[in-house]
Amino acid sequence: MQNEVNGMVNIAILGFGTVGSGVAEVLTKNSGLIDGRVNNQVRLKYIMRARDIFEGPYKDLFVKDFSTIEHDPEVGIVVETIGGVGAALDYTTRALKAGKSVVTANKELVATHGYELLQLAKEHGVSYLFEASVGGGIPILRPLNACLAANEVDQVTGILNGTTNYILTRMIKAGLTFEQALKEAQDKGYAEKDPTADVEGHDACRKICILASIAFGRHVYPRQVPTEGITGVTLADVAYAESCNRKIKLLGRAVKELDGKICAYVAPHLIDAEAPLAGVEDVFNAIMVKGDAIGDVMFYGRGAGKLPTASAVVADVMDAARHIRSRKRVEWGPGGEDVTVSPEGVPFRWYVRCAGTAEKVRAAGLDAALLSRPGAPADEVAFLTRAMPRGELMSALSGMELGSLFRVLE
Repeated sequence: MQNEVNGMVNIAILGFGTVGSGVAEVLTKNSGLIDGRVNNQVRLKYIMRARDIFEGPYKDLFVKDFSTIEHDPEVGIVVETIGGVGAALDYTTRALKAGKSVVTANKELVATHGYELLQLAKEHGVSYLFEASVGGGIPILRPLNACLAANEVDQVTGILNGTTNYILTRMIKAGLTFEQALKEAQDKGYAEKDPTADVEGHDACRKICILASIAFGRHVYPRQVPTEGITGVTLADVAYAESCNRKIKLLGRAVKELDGKICAYVAPHLIDAEAPLAGVEDVFNAIMVKGDAIGDVMFYGRGAGKLPTASAVVADVMDAARHIRSRKRVEWGPGGEDVTVSPEGVPFRWYVRCAGTAEKVRAAGLDAALLSRPGAPADEVAFLTRAMPRGELMSALSGMELGSLFRVLE
């Protein structure tokens, strides 16, 4: 049973970086509104941080030792904003075992250990909630789990990373190279000094794992999701895409196949310029869900940022507080090698840019639609193929030096 003292639910925040400080700000600034909507008093009692210097408006709440929070029976909800799967996993596990609900925005932890942590929360009658782990301020997990519960979900497709979407937008609209657009994103604070997790697709991979697990009811692990980033996208590719009225977007996709297995992957795609996802620009994210009853629905908004992410975290805190005498039911089944299927054997249309000639492409029997762009060198060819598995395409391309290879989203 969770902890409620004299009609008050006490909160502890682990970590005080961008998200942690945003959560403290929202909890404090909107305390009256939150109390009214929860029908209970929700108060911030502790903030755990590593620094020795405690200053500012929350200085009286700072502690360094997690055991202070762990063993305080008055703390009902722990907000984990540390990130990673080291200390965050340890503290989350201990908090759940101590009968405290945990709220997090930690996509890596949920994607890797979500099933076991949800089971642990169930065993101890508490909640483990993570709305902010996928879309920042975009509400998506709660609608998937509740509002769309009457639907058999067929697929989830999303622009899940604001940094890569900003880079691609600037390449398309301003003609910047990948390197120039990345530098601009770093200068504006949209990209980290080490942007690997974003530009190589790892961040989007973790998010599609969580979305797939919620949508299809079995845990999907990052190691089961083939992942490609955008470092190989060039201005030549942007121009070829434009020539056929398409744009390049990094998408995370999870599709339920006819045999019930989940095909999940992250990769750049060419999408129709008139498609809803094509209009999602800059740091914005969007997630398309296809259900058998509702058809296509899209969730759109800022996928990161201090206050948008804090908004989603505090909404989970409020949900946990409302269920303080029970638990908020969020769960999915265990993962396993039988859960997913590789996209390698699934037929797609492909965009190909390679060294060669139109004659070589025709000789390969690819039934391709050739593309053109101004200033293309004589030894460069680009085209769209018919739908085929990747292996069949690679066999046909044998002997040609490959430049870019992206799926085409129909």
